[in-house]
Amino acid sequence: MTGTSPEQSLAEVRGVRKQIGGRTVLDGVDITVAPGEIVSLIGPNGSGKTTLVRIILGLDRPDTGKVFRRPGITIGYMPQKLELDRTLPITVGRFLALGLPKRLSGQGLRHAALEEVGAPAIIDHPLQDISGGEMQRVLLARALLREPDLLVLDEPVQGVDVVGQSELYRLIGTIRKRHGCGVLLVSHDLHVVMAETDHVVCLNQHVCCAGVPANVSRDPAFVALFGPKVAETLALYHHEHDHHHDVHGNVVGEGDEQGHGGHVHG
Repeated sequence: MTGTSPEQSLAEVRGVRKQIGGRTVLDGVDITVAPGEIVSLIGPNGSGKTTLVRIILGLDRPDTGKVFRRPGITIGYMPQKLELDRTLPITVGRFLALGLPKRLSGQGLRHAALEEVGAPAIIDHPLQDISGGEMQRVLLARALLREPDLLVLDEPVQGVDVVGQSELYRLIGTIRKRHGCGVLLVSHDLHVVMAETDHVVCLNQHVCCAGVPANVSRDPAFVALFGPKVAETLALYHHEHDHHHDVHGNVVGEGDEQGHGGHVHG
């Protein structure tokens, strides 16, 4: 990310400051997302992550500072959570089509998007009956249907078990490679985020530290914010291994294909 010019980046903020209710939420924040790059935004509750995302999306304006979004950019947004009316009868397939133009919402395209995220079998299931893990994959599929240049994912593993979290982050990495899109990922799940990201920005109203995961995990500002035990755990987490899990949690070799069945961890 270092050295990326505004002309090369998908989205960029420089010197952004924001106050809400007289309280400083963001203070001189810089962040850039380039094509094909995964940037993870981490920080404690109340650190300003949601406000920064809203500013990047154009849903809010900073008090001072500059915001750049590439002209004509398409952004796929996966919200932190979705409030559902439990009495609303809607299938997963119909939900995916809501608000999208016909060219992006055909049955075949919806099925393909669900297949890409490992959940094709639930297309006709009632939305209110699917698990938390399945809902996160549906939201990711809906973001992908927009054919985004930039994916903005706000806490994408909420309601997902530990194995499912690791596989969902691995899936995000695969999507980045397949589509060449940039990804801005907001998360508290430091262990698995660090394994799949290119650049980490640690936020606590201001940018405490930023850089490649291995450097950030050793940065004194990171240690001060999250504690030495977290930093030590992250250092241990970065190890080589000869296997991974498929979307069902089964151990497979590096050369094996990942499955795309209908069952998803929830």
